Amino acid sequence: MKPLRFLLFAFCFLPVLVRASSILIPMDDEQKDHLKSYGIAFWTLKNGEEVDWLLNYRGGSFMMQYNQRVESECKIRGVSYEVLPDAKVNEIIAQISDPSVNMDVVKLEKAPKIAVYSPKNKLPWDDAVTLVLKYAEIPYDLVYDEEVVRGDLPKYDWLHLHHEDFTGQYSKFYGSFRYAQWYNDDQRIQEAMARKLGFKKVSQMKLEVAEKIRDFCAGGGFLFAMCSGTDTFDIALAAQNTDICESMFDGDAADPDAQSKLDFSQCFAFQNFTLDMNPMSHQFSNIDVTSTRQIDREKDFFTLFDFSAKWDVVPSMLTQDHDKVIKGFMGLTTAFNEKLIKPGVTIMGEMKSAGEARYIHGEYGKGQWTFYGGHDPEDYQHVVGDPPTDLALHPNSPGYRLILNNVLFPAAKKKKQKT
Repeated sequence: MKPLRFLLFAFCFLPVLVRASSILIPMDDEQKDHLKSYGIAFWTLKNGEEVDWLLNYRGGSFMMQYNQRVESECKIRGVSYEVLPDAKVNEIIAQISDPSVNMDVVKLEKAPKIAVYSPKNKLPWDDAVTLVLKYAEIPYDLVYDEEVVRGDLPKYDWLHLHHEDFTGQYSKFYGSFRYAQWYNDDQRIQEAMARKLGFKKVSQMKLEVAEKIRDFCAGGGFLFAMCSGTDTFDIALAAQNTDICESMFDGDAADPDAQSKLDFSQCFAFQNFTLDMNPMSHQFSNIDVTSTRQIDREKDFFTLFDFSAKWDVVPSMLTQDHDKVIKGFMGLTTAFNEKLIKPGVTIMGEMKSAGEARYIHGEYGKGQWTFYGGHDPEDYQHVVGDPPTDLALHPNSPGYRLILNNVLFPAAKKKKQKT
């Protein structure tokens, strides 16, 4: 009987003895839902556990200590995962650590507190970032002008700028939508908020908001913007000493010498740009190339740069993807004229043949920022009034992955760049 009892004892405890040590969430083509995978990583951090981000290993995979709750969450959310024993984990780490391979491990330590700058009133378009945060089940707070002006931004680690116009020209929709109810309602709401906060003009309020966001970044915050939240942010800062709004926007004429009074030293990303002062035009300046680009939709792609994971850790994190060629998509601001980008700004994605940058990054003070051109990575030409994109139809979107790289970026353990 003793041998039998021993066998029963060994059988009962065998699962403990051979228990896997880690869960790998692959981010290559084996992953069923890339976007929800980021939600699993965020959920793990939120629950006090660390996550290893394996840069350039199988598309930028995630690995964490085995936990039955994590495994269950993967099953519930439909995320592909692999359970790995210690030996396999050690093999992966050894492979990544090899100096001859372009891989590295970045430890994610704490879930960042996220804010999305977005209006409280409903406008006839959606925002790609809020869509993907909801889909990935990553929590966030909404903030807008009132919260920013009163100084709420330091409560957060990461801020996204909704499709926005920081110049006070209401996205320059006047030419097409000045008779639309939503346009007039938005102008009325914006003007009422400006008065409430002590400003005579919406443009003055938006400048104050832009300066508060700049200070948030300078203090160590992470800023992410898409579409017109990119170039209008820089334009507003550059135009702080002049008036670029015509009377239909703020009640008085624009300064005829506004162009000569721009201060490009205030800008994050752009310099030497020329304003488009025509109120009937949808363009803000020549930073954006929407009106001049001659590219067929079938040929509209941009390429992500390959960075050294061991040396250029930040851009490597921000460009993790299972596809390095991303299909293009348009917006009120589609792409950036590379000739107008400041020296020192890192171009992470471009259509080189057209001189277009689509995805750029830089530092400001103690913080960092990323600008991503276009409105919706899975809707080529989203127009006012179109329904929101159903991300359940695009769970493996390479374009949306770039957004989520930025969401997790602030969770990374601070690591000095090698020089």
